[in-house]
Amino acid sequence: MTVGAPEGRPMEGCAVTASDDTWSVAGRTFRSRLIIGTGKYKDYQQNADALKASGAEIVTVAVRRVNLSNPNEPMLVDFIDPKKVTYLPNTAGCYTGEEAMRTLRLAREAGGWNLVKLEVLGDRKTLYPDMIETLRATEILSRDGFDVMVYCSDDPLMAMRCENAGAVAIMPLAAPIGSGLGIQNPVNIRLIIEQSKVPVLVDAGVGTASDASIAMELGCAGVLMNTAIAEAKDPVLMASAMKHAVIAGREAYRAGRMAKKLYADPSSPLAGLI
Repeated sequence: MTVGAPEGRPMEGCAVTASDDTWSVAGRTFRSRLIIGTGKYKDYQQNADALKASGAEIVTVAVRRVNLSNPNEPMLVDFIDPKKVTYLPNTAGCYTGEEAMRTLRLAREAGGWNLVKLEVLGDRKTLYPDMIETLRATEILSRDGFDVMVYCSDDPLMAMRCENAGAVAIMPLAAPIGSGLGIQNPVNIRLIIEQSKVPVLVDAGVGTASDASIAMELGCAGVLMNTAIAEAKDPVLMASAMKHAVIAGREAYRAGRMAKKLYADPSSPLAGLI
């Protein structure tokens, strides 16, 4: 990315190629701005095929739900190589800070993973984040040497508190987890992006390719999704669609959209008409 360009856009007269347009979190740099999950797929092979089609370089791994160590059952690591793809352990299914912290400490012991995704859920109906517990766990885990990417509400004040607590990335929901409703509050997402000094990635609620593009057009560093791909009729094809949607949305953001106008503006100049 060109140094000095506002909000990730290239400076005038300076071209930025797709390969140069990287993003970084906790000292790690990535080309793909799409992160996908490893749950709800028919099997690990379909998950691996979707990953390949998506071009993603990071996969989230629900430590409490995915087999990482039992050789008597199919193992995720046999299909998605952690030496080639960055594993992002997460705390899906945790409803207290203690549960979440214990889960991530086990993940670090098992695989040496320090870059993690923290989510502490408030209730089973909405799966909305419990921000009090989330903030407490973020602060403790950050002091404990973890690089914590934090799933949070789309409240700019809470997002700022997560960053102040040590989060290396802010991950506001677009809509409730698994809902597929798309971005419900683009104004707040934009406010979070403007105030944050760490990457902001939309997490949860994306349903289709246009949702991913909208997130990127708002200026997000990336988009994380699981259900939108895994529960599509053709998950591998949807993974490919999401790859292109994220690229298109990012390029549109860098290009800078035209101003919205109340009235029509002719496409061809009126001056010099015969």
